[in-house]
Amino acid sequence: MSSAHDDLKHVPGIQFVDHVAIAVKQGELEGQVKAYEMIGFHEVHREEVRGTDQVREALLQIGDGPNLIQLLEPLAPDSPVQKLIERNGGRGGLAHVAFRVKSAQQAFEAMTASGFQIIDKGPRKGSRGTTVFFVHPKSRTDNPFGFLIEIVEDPAGK
Repeated sequence: MSSAHDDLKHVPGIQFVDHVAIAVKQGELEGQVKAYEMIGFHEVHREEVRGTDQVREALLQIGDGPNLIQLLEPLAPDSPVQKLIERNGGRGGLAHVAFRVKSAQQAFEAMTASGFQIIDKGPRKGSRGTTVFFVHPKSRTDNPFGFLIEIVEDPAGK
């Protein structure tokens, strides 16, 4: 029997946790950013992401390390983040965990070949100039992750 760790260790180039994404209710992004700043985080990026995502994001850095918290506020009723909030009984919460890779295309090909259920048809443009794709929480019927996974390539290598 394999584990999630075993499944992911064969994905080429996974380097570290890029970010943990947290859904926040519409109108609460500013308050959440301030709350995180009160405990020592600092904002490093803000962007509105349209297309299928329909979110406003704020990225907050933890110290000087590469790990980030991504706060996601839905911009529209059909935003996947809004649908997540509705499934959570109107509360925000964990949206996804993102892993940094050297090559999104190589990771996509390896995960597809290994039977992972990929949500996107291929790597696509993400926020802050990244290339991303999403992996379904129930991707592995033998060992479901239980949460949405994002795979992130930063072309700047930051």
